[in-house]
Amino acid sequence: MEHDEFIGQVQQRARLASRGAAEQATRATLETLGERLSKGAAENLAAQLPPEIGEHLRRAASGTGAHIDLEDFFARVTQREATGVDEPQAVFHARSILEVVAEATTGNLLGKLQEQLPPEYSPLFSSGSTGRMSS
Repeated sequence: MEHDEFIGQVQQRARLASRGAAEQATRATLETLGERLSKGAAENLAAQLPPEIGEHLRRAASGTGAHIDLEDFFARVTQREATGVDEPQAVFHARSILEVVAEATTGNLLGKLQEQLPPEYSPLFSSGSTGRMSS
């Protein structure tokens, strides 16, 4: 999947008003996810995404993966998103973005990453814009 298609899918599924908002939501979600993942896991995921998108993961990867609980994860995504986005909106955006990530990658890569996260993270992967996650 190319960058423009990825951002277009995010904009549509997350019901964002502009491509800029889709870019911002994508950056917020993937930077926060990158903080949580090990450097190797973030690199593996980034390698299957368009370079500009994958860079968000690479830039934030901390090495071993920070211990961030799901509540803090959502708070960080909300803080990184545009002014005026509340937490329920940011959660919906994050789920929609991960839905697009799942479709843009192969070999159930997102599922493998989910296995590395604590069970409390399952709501992040449980539904996207369609109410289900693709693999």
